[in-house]
Amino acid sequence: MTPDLDDLRAAVRASHFIAALTGAGISAESGIPTFRGPGGLWRSFRPEELATPEAFQRDPHLVWEWYNWRRGIIRRAEPNPGHRALASLERLKGDGFRLITQNIDGLHDSAGSRHVAKLHGDIWRVRCTGCGSVTRHEEVPLRSVPPLCACGALLRPDVVWFGEPLPELEWREAVDAGRRAQLFLLIGTSAVVYPAAGLVELARSGGARVAVINPEATPLDHLAEWALRGPAGEILPQIVD
Repeated sequence: MTPDLDDLRAAVRASHFIAALTGAGISAESGIPTFRGPGGLWRSFRPEELATPEAFQRDPHLVWEWYNWRRGIIRRAEPNPGHRALASLERLKGDGFRLITQNIDGLHDSAGSRHVAKLHGDIWRVRCTGCGSVTRHEEVPLRSVPPLCACGALLRPDVVWFGEPLPELEWREAVDAGRRAQLFLLIGTSAVVYPAAGLVELARSGGARVAVINPEATPLDHLAEWALRGPAGEILPQIVD
């Protein structure tokens, strides 16, 4: 174990409250294409052309075909050692740990994490555009595209699209965790999507020590006491033992 990993492992043990923010990188290690990276295109469409309320209103069938494809990829994916290490950290720290994610794939849940603030929603939930009900919907592939609610209205993925606000409850939980954190872990994210990336700055301004775990440099590395280059699936198990 390198000195940096040794120091961070000691900080994990000593911290009474730890917050962790994960991004697409941790799920890419499980084979899920990143939203904007290589492989992020589908039938020559960019995600920005499909993940909007306007796109859904214009062509719900096309949008649901894309989500049907994405759900198929995610269904075949398994949590990796990084997901499982964070679930272990939750079990070790109890109420002294909060996990926040920008991912919608549910792999943290599958790994055993019980309390996840999902800033961008959950691909396995649907929301009715008519009555507003939110339910689990894990059918893959879909028998009907687009799917309909019992009330007859269109169902949409319960995810945050471009131009939509973050869910209020999850965002409040994330901000509270950022303010309380003695140690903030930024994992597998480019740290360019706000307001989520602002949680690092919030935590740092409150005196938290920051660790960035990512294969590449991020714009927030200058705030970090530890900037560890590499896959979360390799690094996290070494600091959460």
